[in-house]
Amino acid sequence: MVSVVIPLYNKAATVGRAVQSVLNQTVQDFELIVVNNGSTDGGEEVVKRIHDERLRLVEQDNKGVSMARNRGVDEASADWVAFLDADDEWRPTFLETVLALKERYPDCSVYATAYQRCDGKGNIQDIKLNRLSQSRMETFNGIPALLLDNYFEVAALSEPPFCSISVMVRKASLEAVGGFPEGVHQGEDLLTWARLAATGTIAYCPVPQSVFYTGEQSAMDRPKRTPADDDMVGRELERIYNDKPLPYLDQYIAKWYKMRASIYLRLPHQGRKCRSEIHKSQHWHRNKKLYLYSILAFIPYALRMKLLKRLS
Repeated sequence: MVSVVIPLYNKAATVGRAVQSVLNQTVQDFELIVVNNGSTDGGEEVVKRIHDERLRLVEQDNKGVSMARNRGVDEASADWVAFLDADDEWRPTFLETVLALKERYPDCSVYATAYQRCDGKGNIQDIKLNRLSQSRMETFNGIPALLLDNYFEVAALSEPPFCSISVMVRKASLEAVGGFPEGVHQGEDLLTWARLAATGTIAYCPVPQSVFYTGEQSAMDRPKRTPADDDMVGRELERIYNDKPLPYLDQYIAKWYKMRASIYLRLPHQGRKCRSEIHKSQHWHRNKKLYLYSILAFIPYALRMKLLKRLS
């Protein structure tokens, strides 16, 4: 059995779709735990109207997505936990795929698949993946798969190969790395996967089995959230490197700071913070594109956004 955890906060319009995508799985041996994280839009009532003996609603005050996921893990009765966000969905064969990976590679602590992005216009795109070892790719039961022992290389040079809606984790392994970092509202999942990649082995299927709804019209939209001033994720990634300098982990850290710089670049009055993140990124790995970011950070916001849209 697999325990499926869905954190819920003000997603009344989409949580029904998420829950139904779990109930529609080709593998039906699961429990589904929805953790209502203090919703105020009636999302929990949508869940209550869905009648299935495997579905359980857990209530808590709003304590952030990490605490909601951790609460779900605490409530889980299975040894394996999979996650889905309340505004996203699984393809019907997600659980079938990760369980097939588990059968083929029984010693791994993480089983993951690729995913797709859906923007605010309904356009669905596959993620871009580089450095997957085609020579090590094999097919069993019709599923292409490999051991992703170069996670940081793929993640540093591609989009994230998997995310919180496309992974099944051994409960004990997740608890051993401290679960999802609480108090972190951006990058908490990336840090969790980095901790697991540094301590265990990942099996991976490059066929998308889930859909991540970004809600954005384009990558150049003004970001919905500002990076936290207290960058716990960056500090923890650096700590992982200092403890265990794995190949390409330095480039992965540089990419994290580049991402923060990119967000600041698309926000008004954040030029100084943008340049600070650029400096951190360049310390870990030089990137010529960041020199352009440095220049753009000095340009007035309206003109900067026009230039960014032309360059994208």
